[in-house]
Amino acid sequence: MTIAPRINDFVVRFANINGSGSASANVLFARAVLRMGVPATPRNIFPSNIQGLPTWYEVRVSEAGHLGARGGTDLMVAMNPQTWDRDVADIVPGGCLFYDSTRPARGLRTDITVLGIPLTAICNDTYGGPRQRQIFKNIMYVGALAALLDIDPAVIEQLLAEQFRAKDKLIAPNVTAMRAGYDYARENFACPIDLRVRRSDKVGDRIFIDGNSAAALGAVYGGATVCAWYPITPSTSLAEAFTRFTSRYRRDPETGRNRAAIVQAEDELASIGMVIGSAWNGARAFTATSGPGISLMQEFFGLAYFAEVPAVIFDVQRAGPSTGMPTRTQQCDVMTCAYASHGDTKHVLLFPDDPRECFEFGALAFDLADRLQTPVFVMLDLDIGMNERLCAPLAWDDSRRMDRGKVMTAAELEAGREFGRYLDVDQDGIPYRTLPGTHPTKGAYFTRGTSRDEFALYTEDGAAYQRNMERLLRKFATAKQYVPRPVRRNAAGPARFGAIYYGSTAPAMDEAAEMLAAQGVPLDLLRVRAFPFHDDVLAFVAQYEKVFVVEQNRDGQLRTLLMVEGEIDPAKLVRVLHYDGTPITARFIAGAIGEMVGAAKVVPLRKAGA
Repeated sequence: MTIAPRINDFVVRFANINGSGSASANVLFARAVLRMGVPATPRNIFPSNIQGLPTWYEVRVSEAGHLGARGGTDLMVAMNPQTWDRDVADIVPGGCLFYDSTRPARGLRTDITVLGIPLTAICNDTYGGPRQRQIFKNIMYVGALAALLDIDPAVIEQLLAEQFRAKDKLIAPNVTAMRAGYDYARENFACPIDLRVRRSDKVGDRIFIDGNSAAALGAVYGGATVCAWYPITPSTSLAEAFTRFTSRYRRDPETGRNRAAIVQAEDELASIGMVIGSAWNGARAFTATSGPGISLMQEFFGLAYFAEVPAVIFDVQRAGPSTGMPTRTQQCDVMTCAYASHGDTKHVLLFPDDPRECFEFGALAFDLADRLQTPVFVMLDLDIGMNERLCAPLAWDDSRRMDRGKVMTAAELEAGREFGRYLDVDQDGIPYRTLPGTHPTKGAYFTRGTSRDEFALYTEDGAAYQRNMERLLRKFATAKQYVPRPVRRNAAGPARFGAIYYGSTAPAMDEAAEMLAAQGVPLDLLRVRAFPFHDDVLAFVAQYEKVFVVEQNRDGQLRTLLMVEGEIDPAKLVRVLHYDGTPITARFIAGAIGEMVGAAKVVPLRKAGA
């Protein structure tokens, strides 16, 4: 069974063994598609061990620009015998199976095209050591795919030259291996097959970057000078990227010394303590962590909230509870971060949807933390944090200045301006603060985690405590005017239903809305970008009898926040939940909503790989 030729619109999935050296070859393939001018979105699905377990790398090729996971596989590059049956089953009818035919295949389907090349046998005859054989086998299958999919091999040669420019002696053998695979496919198959990459100009001026790197660069532009962190997947690369960026852009021109303090602490508790101490002294400080780290930092979050000390936390979410699936993606820390710590606390959350917003929100978080004098959480996840994605070029206004908020100066104190650390002078819930050493005799106060009055004096008087807690609520309400507003996308025609979503769900949701519109189910969409919720969010919900809340966790955590904070009838908010650790797909969303509304044509749901 074959399909009509599909040009620049298909999904390739690589099934490999972790530690086999396949990662660089798979990335090479994705970048070759991009160099052909065709949008491509790779996703790395990898295990939490060092080597030996299955790993997958999926590349969605979409000239239409769909960047979310689609679901299903058109071309499976099956290099792992452990997952053979599963990988073959995941191929859509009419798709293709590419495999190493050195070993005989089993359980082949009659509704797919089978393409076998004896990669191992060729490499055994050509190369000496086992590691060399493995590495060049990976490059060889990239060359074969170039022939099968009509990718210009010169593009791959150029990429190899760039990759190994510091070790130019490696360029020629890699090109030779790539050409061997290319020539074998050309000689033994009718190339190209029905899945083809045709040169295009749809990539445009977009850049290819992962969310963690973009967020780290945002922290640099946002004025961060302190990063205290403890390694944890999938946030480690954010701190590492910040280290690289500051070593390049934060060098003292005279001494050459790095003007940022980067500390790998002994644990998560120490790291958040360093952040809060640095911020209290006036530095812009942050930590990068994931769910288990968030759990350990809870008491310090309460201190920063109650003492009103700025802090920025980048939470790159992964699947929990406990250790859970540390290399799988979820949006499962929303409730934890919104109310982190004990007692009555509410924190500001930002939900970026692509690397550009990771950059923008990474910088904005520091302004918000200073303006509101409170912790601010930037809620990434593994999918958006660790996977590279096309996005608009990162932009910065050089005239922009840091918003340090209400910081009282020595001149103002000298002029006799009244200072009370927790006085609500402007009735917006935000008091004025001073930085240590501002004035030799005025503006000093004692920072404590215990109850105090408006002048920071210790008291357990119930009325004073209640006034302070109510002021903190006013401050949280004030935050609505500073956080990013939601983004609305109206259906082409009248819509009976609305849908709310956030973060890395966005590209799949946008495509799912197009699929549902084709089925006669137009949706109005609202992408939430921050908590506290802007009034626009509640107004959107009020327009519809039913609103689907699409998210990647088991318990519908954003839906719960909407119900609690907006006092919304739970019956109005319909869960659409995906939480198997893989990125949510357009087919899953369209299928789930289509079934619930009784659409005439429903995209079939798949329990695995949907």
